[in-house]
Amino acid sequence: MKYQVPQFIDVEDKIFGPLTFKQFVYLAGGAGLSFALYSILPLFVAIIIIAPVAILALALAFYKVNEKPFIFMLGSALKYFTSSKLYIWKKRDNIKKEAPGSGRNTAGAPTQTGEQYIPKLSDSKLKELAWSLGIKDSIYSNSKDSSKMKS
Repeated sequence: MKYQVPQFIDVEDKIFGPLTFKQFVYLAGGAGLSFALYSILPLFVAIIIIAPVAILALALAFYKVNEKPFIFMLGSALKYFTSSKLYIWKKRDNIKKEAPGSGRNTAGAPTQTGEQYIPKLSDSKLKELAWSLGIKDSIYSNSKDSSKMKS
């Protein structure tokens, strides 16, 4: 028995003339809100508020960013502005640069347990990657916790 395999499943159906259902809803919502603002507010104030509403409705209906609808960009922007942010690189004034022979081994790793590793350009890429990922545990073989990192 043969079955037809659906093709072009990423293309939405045109329901209202040349518009898809989503496009029609965005345009109808923008037109309805514009009419409500026109009938409630004075003409000069209404035109100032209606212009951004109309532009937003048109952008939601027709504008695409990287072949994705504009609503995805709005959702991502809202999520970015409302979520907490992680800042990894912060300059601290209390960290002093030390001379090459003053308490650090040749790899640049701290020799005392309380010091914090600050990556340099000449160190290995693994240490820089561990620093950029925000790993708080020590990754060095001279630390007590190195057995946890290897397993």
